Amino acid sequence: MGTLVGHVAPGAGFLLIGLWQLFSHIRLFLLRPSSYSAPVWFPVRGIRHLELILIIIGTTISILMELVIGPAKHQPFDDDGTIPSDHLHNFEHASISLALLLFAAVTIHLDRARAPMRDAVSQLVAAAAFAQQLLIFHLHSADHMGVEGQFHWLLQTVIAVTLATTLLGIPYPRSFVVSLVRSASLVFQGVWFIVMGVMLWTPKLIPKGCFLNLEEGHDVVRCRTHEALERAKSLVNLQFSWYLTGTVLFVVVFFLQMSKLYPEEPRYLPLVKGGGSDSDGRFSIGDDHDDEDDLEAAKSGFGHVVSGARPIEIER
Repeated sequence: MGTLVGHVAPGAGFLLIGLWQLFSHIRLFLLRPSSYSAPVWFPVRGIRHLELILIIIGTTISILMELVIGPAKHQPFDDDGTIPSDHLHNFEHASISLALLLFAAVTIHLDRARAPMRDAVSQLVAAAAFAQQLLIFHLHSADHMGVEGQFHWLLQTVIAVTLATTLLGIPYPRSFVVSLVRSASLVFQGVWFIVMGVMLWTPKLIPKGCFLNLEEGHDVVRCRTHEALERAKSLVNLQFSWYLTGTVLFVVVFFLQMSKLYPEEPRYLPLVKGGGSDSDGRFSIGDDHDDEDDLEAAKSGFGHVVSGARPIEIER
């Protein structure tokens, strides 16, 4: 991952999934605000598990790039079978990709098996993946003190938000705010990965007083003086602030535009014969028996969804 492409490619992946999640959660909430319940993923017509399949494809390519295609010998081990120090970061990046691949594969299996509590289990697996991502970047074998380390330190704050909102999504599945922040954090992860790749490995964009130095097989930004290093870190902080502001503005504008395109659906709650205390023949309105089926319909369908639709029963 220690190259321009190695950061831009995964950044594009996070950005794509984040935008899809952002669009889908906002749309689902606008259509059915009173019955909104946040799914972990969203099916696509024609290819139900497309979102998860893309994650599997992307993470598989990432692992191959880190461990097979990228290394000069097309394998990351030393002659004696050990992991050389200049390939530690390859294994770290591949481990993050493996955790995300596991999440996607487990989620597909749970869905096909129609397992109970499958969304909660999938969220736990996703949380484990983001926890691993946070831990690896915190203990990264790459530079912690230089310009790249400052980019990584700020990235950890975004990953922490993604992790926290993923965990909060388990006890609070009906909180739109949790889903919105999680989706926005995925978008910002993608943006920051792309910014990191462009700013760290484009020679013309290296801060004044700093330069690219080849170390252990990949280029690292080094600064000639302590003053130049502190200036470069301050510039990274400013970029983070600007891109965060831009992302927040984008999310707000995106939400407002979508609210015009997707007004709340009218919900026709049919009269059904009640049971229990209403067994004397009175009618009750609605039935929450089919909440899960309604959620599946809302996730995958673009048409009108009516909750608890049943024929009207008239007692004579």
